[in-house]
Amino acid sequence: MKAKPKTRIKTGLEKSIGENSVFYPYLYLLPYALFFLIFWVYPLFDGFYVSLCRYDFAETQRTFIAFKHYISLPFDPLFRASFINTFIFVLETTPLIIGVGLAFALLLNLSFLKGKTVLRVLLISPFMLSIAAVCMTWEWILGSQFGLLNYYFSQLRLPTQTWLLEKGWSLFAVVLTTLWWTVGFNTILFLAGLQEIPDVLHEAAKIDGAGRWSNFWYITLPCLRPVLLFIIVMQIIASFKIFGQVFIMTGGGPAESSRVMVQHIYETGFQYYRMGEASAIAWVLFVIIMVFTLAQFKVLSKQTIEY
Repeated sequence: MKAKPKTRIKTGLEKSIGENSVFYPYLYLLPYALFFLIFWVYPLFDGFYVSLCRYDFAETQRTFIAFKHYISLPFDPLFRASFINTFIFVLETTPLIIGVGLAFALLLNLSFLKGKTVLRVLLISPFMLSIAAVCMTWEWILGSQFGLLNYYFSQLRLPTQTWLLEKGWSLFAVVLTTLWWTVGFNTILFLAGLQEIPDVLHEAAKIDGAGRWSNFWYITLPCLRPVLLFIIVMQIIASFKIFGQVFIMTGGGPAESSRVMVQHIYETGFQYYRMGEASAIAWVLFVIIMVFTLAQFKVLSKQTIEY
C-alpha cells in the first residue's frame, strides 16, 4: 500500500496572506503603494516641512523658522508679479481654450460636414508635439525682426509688433501659443461627449419647438456636464502650472510682465538655492489649485443628468 502524503499545516502567516485571505489582493497593490508612499507622499510632507525651514544647498541643516516664509511672500515683488501674471493667464486661457474647443467640437459633430477625419487630425496634431518644438515654432512666427507674422504685416502695410519683447504682448503671445497647442485635446473630449448624447433628446426638443440655441442650452450643455467638469478642472490645473512656454519664449520678461509662479519656484529653488522659500511658494500654488478644483466640483457636480 502506498503511504498517504503528509498534509503540511499552514502557518499563521500563510493563512493571513494566502489566496483565500482577504489580504491577498492587496499584495498586488503593495509595489505601487510603496512607490506612491516613497516618491509622492513622503516628498509632499517633507516639502511642507522644508517650507517651514531656512534651508539651501549650502547648508547641511534645516533651521526651523515656522511660517516666516509664508508671511514674507506678499512683500516679495517678484512673488506678487508671478502671482498676478499666473491668475491673468488662467483667466485668459481657461475660457478661451474651453470655448474654442467646444466650438470646434460642435462643428465636427455636424452630420453634413465633409472631411471630418482630416480636421480632427489637424486639430490634435499640435498636441502631439513637444513643448520645445511648439515654442520654437511660435518664436519664429512672432519674431520681431524675421518673424512670419511681422512679414505679412509689412506686406499689408501694417505696423509690425515686437510680440515677445513688449509688456502688453508677451503674455498674450504665450496665451496664443498655448491655445494653438492644446485646443485640439479639449475638442476631442468635447466631441466624444457630444456623440454620447442620444439623438432622441434633440429630436424631442425639435418636436416641442425648441430652436438651436434652446437645444444647445437645455439639452447639449447639461448632458456635457461631466465632460465639462473634467475639462475645466484639468485646464485650470494646467494653466496654473504654466512654465515651459514662458521659460522658452519670454523668460518671464520683459520686466517680469510674463513671469509665472512655477518659474518663480524654479528660479528661487534651483538658481538662488532658497529651497525653503521655493517650497513655501509651491505649497501656496498647491492650495490655490486645490481650492479651485474643489470649487469646480461643488458647482458642476450638483446635478446629475439621466437619460
